[in-house]
Amino acid sequence: MRFAPSILTADLSRLKEAIEEAEAAGVDWIHLDVMDGIFVPNLTFGPILVEAVRRVTALPLDVHLMIVNPERYLEDFAQAGADIITVHFEATPHAHRAVQRVKELGKKAGLAINPATPLAAFEALLPELDLALLMSVNPGFGGQRYIPQSTERLRRLKAMRDALNPGCLLEVDGGINRSTVGEVYLAGADVAVAGSALFNDRPVGENLRELKAALYAFGGG
Repeated sequence: MRFAPSILTADLSRLKEAIEEAEAAGVDWIHLDVMDGIFVPNLTFGPILVEAVRRVTALPLDVHLMIVNPERYLEDFAQAGADIITVHFEATPHAHRAVQRVKELGKKAGLAINPATPLAAFEALLPELDLALLMSVNPGFGGQRYIPQSTERLRRLKAMRDALNPGCLLEVDGGINRSTVGEVYLAGADVAVAGSALFNDRPVGENLRELKAALYAFGGG
């Protein structure tokens, strides 16, 4: 399993150091949660911060757009250095067009859905996706508790993915910690986004080792 720490919960006053610490600890991607205060009840950052993060790490930048009409900004985030750009099914009437545009920009394309959105939202686009992101909390804030029903949704999504596009990665975002990481791995997750479980008062390296130990207990790696 790949781990993608969300910088939303990092200390932004020392972001460079936090990213360098995460990279040294052995994380796989850096996850950036972009929120507009409209699609979700929180406001975070835009392409300028993505560009700043790009300057301090060579790790893949996993940019999660929780913004309405993301088509307006895809080129900006691509130019800022995003490697993967994920849009929300619920945030645009033209999800297919957005996914196509991300690919035209030379980036990997992802589609995300909220906990109450039916999995059928993925079906038409799965053959074209590089990443399918299942939210396991309601988006907008870090530190939320994992929604238990997400596990069965992830199992069903894996079956859909395996049938339509085995090369598409399944990512789960929300409430990932030592208690849930094994569960989502067994359900089919390829990538786990972790925020407060990695960025907290303890060193990132210690937190990542504990997450991986919990994962190995379930036979993951």
